[in-house]
Amino acid sequence: MSSMLPPLSSSPVIRRCQDGAPILSAKEIPYAANLIFNAGVTKYQGKYVMTFRNDYGYTQEKGFAGTSIGLAFSDDGIHWRVEKSPCFILQDEEIRRAYDPRLTVIDGVCYMCFAVDTEHGIQGGIASTDDFAHFQIHSISAPDNRNMVLFPEKINGHFIRLERPMPVYSRGKDRFDTWLSRSPDLKFWGEHALILGVEDVPFANDKVGPAAPPIKTEKGWLTLFHAVDIDQNRGKNGWEEKWTKRYSAGVMLLDLENPSKVLSISQKPLIAPETKWETDEGFRTNVIFPGGMILEESGEVKIYYGASDTVECLATAQVDDLIKAALNEV
Repeated sequence: MSSMLPPLSSSPVIRRCQDGAPILSAKEIPYAANLIFNAGVTKYQGKYVMTFRNDYGYTQEKGFAGTSIGLAFSDDGIHWRVEKSPCFILQDEEIRRAYDPRLTVIDGVCYMCFAVDTEHGIQGGIASTDDFAHFQIHSISAPDNRNMVLFPEKINGHFIRLERPMPVYSRGKDRFDTWLSRSPDLKFWGEHALILGVEDVPFANDKVGPAAPPIKTEKGWLTLFHAVDIDQNRGKNGWEEKWTKRYSAGVMLLDLENPSKVLSISQKPLIAPETKWETDEGFRTNVIFPGGMILEESGEVKIYYGASDTVECLATAQVDDLIKAALNEV
């Protein structure tokens, strides 16, 4: 197993489904697919719904031919039925691709946040759908911003989102933090506030950003984040000649009425790369990226995450244990 230094380990509250084996990979996709990862997952109209990133058409000479967002449904959240074709593609003279979807249901409407690569920068978008065949786009941000997730309800009359701007000029090449913004209508966004800086997370030295949309608990908004540490001495990890980053997942609690207020941040990773699908196999190994989190009536929380930018995996935990992890009581 390929490990990175310093060593990181997952919290004892986490249980990997199927011993960490993927719940979805390229071999289950009925159309061109190489990498299936960074999925958004929610419950909608009585079913588990997944929208996943699919990079396809890879060659060593030219890289990937394109990216699409695929669609799958499940009765149990573990076994998935993939639709016959992608559900969302944005591509024209300006837009190169749309990817990394995040799903949130608000007042019975399913919203999808997504990232967009364009000729003039990286942008974040928000769309809504009721059938996953037709999408209404509400907004696309100015460059450079991405990793957007919506809270599952309005707070004080406003939609709330977390995001990760990419201020290369002011923060250096790779030094990105987590921000919050508010909107009355999903179109105009303001009241921007810094939520989580790289310096706030002991297991990050490169960037931190949103992961899955938060879930509401009595103790606060239970919120996952991705945390990246980098070491230039790391060598080849995955398909690329040199991959020096490691992505882990952390957890924090935000105030219910004022989610720009951080109540507590985990000082250790919630999920760190450990299994062979996370450390040995894949495009960019040592990458954990949660994009979906579902609280069940039993108190179990399903956490869906991309592994090594290649496959989609599932971990579970009890909500009370996740709160303890965020409070550093584990």
